[in-house]
Amino acid sequence: MTREADFIARLRAIATHPAARGLADDAAVLPLSGEIVLTHDMLVEGVHFLPTDPPGDVAWKLVAVNLSDLAAKGARPIGALMGYGFTGDPGWDAAFAEGLAQALTTFGLPLLGGDTVAMPATAPRTLGLTAIGQAPASGAPSRAGARPGDRLWVTGSVGDAGIGLAIARGRASGPAVLIERYRRPAPRLDIGAALAPLAHAMADISDGLLIDAARMAAASGVAIEIALEAIPLSPALRATAGDGREARIAAASAGDDYELLIAAPVEAEEAIRAAAEQAGLPISPVGTFTAGAGIRLNDRGEPLPLPTRLGFEHDG
Repeated sequence: MTREADFIARLRAIATHPAARGLADDAAVLPLSGEIVLTHDMLVEGVHFLPTDPPGDVAWKLVAVNLSDLAAKGARPIGALMGYGFTGDPGWDAAFAEGLAQALTTFGLPLLGGDTVAMPATAPRTLGLTAIGQAPASGAPSRAGARPGDRLWVTGSVGDAGIGLAIARGRASGPAVLIERYRRPAPRLDIGAALAPLAHAMADISDGLLIDAARMAAASGVAIEIALEAIPLSPALRATAGDGREARIAAASAGDDYELLIAAPVEAEEAIRAAAEQAGLPISPVGTFTAGAGIRLNDRGEPLPLPTRLGFEHDG
């Protein structure tokens, strides 16, 4: 059996949804109705994950980053298509498939199909996933839509993945939970579905709180002011990097958090906090949208200069 045939056999054991047709067809057939949400993210070795990252964790991250996009639309996952490039390591492929099965089972995401290709031996591993979701009855909130006077909320905590990456690279020391946050992000599907009807705008934090908040403000045609002292940090991050201004700016400009940003009117606060309590996840107001343009940063009311780097940006 060829490597590709062996890998597809592993995927066939995972792809049990009727729409997948046993991966024996060239396309999946999925009956759908209502508003459908589609997203596609890629992971490239050396850019989005380290060559030393465990393949099962890479599979988890591939699924999670796509589901995070669905979470930001309040969508329920209903299927996925995967693109996979082989680069000559059957053991890596097998461990990836095992991690993929774990992630898909955890999030209730059926694998419906996709494609596999052979890559040059020197090429970085390149992986892609298209996730399909069902939008809530209230509709899928856009990144645009924030209004002057709206508050900006963030779920969970930020900065863990950034320092987790530094630890994984051997550039810092810290607890394993921080590496876990980098390698195995948790898409906020439940709270995303609960908050979507309350939100004027929603997005996930993939490239950093500051840069993704700025993008939301720009898409909405408003300005955003962020309160640095309000940005939520985990106990593990505080213990590792401290709680000073420098640590908070680093956390706010780190990527890979995959928490949610929510723009909502002030009167929605009680419902937002109730939804967060129901989901068992902290949520924090970290800023206010105003008329104008751009992003401003303050610390307990003191205006601060913006950092040179607001977050991760792909080279053009």
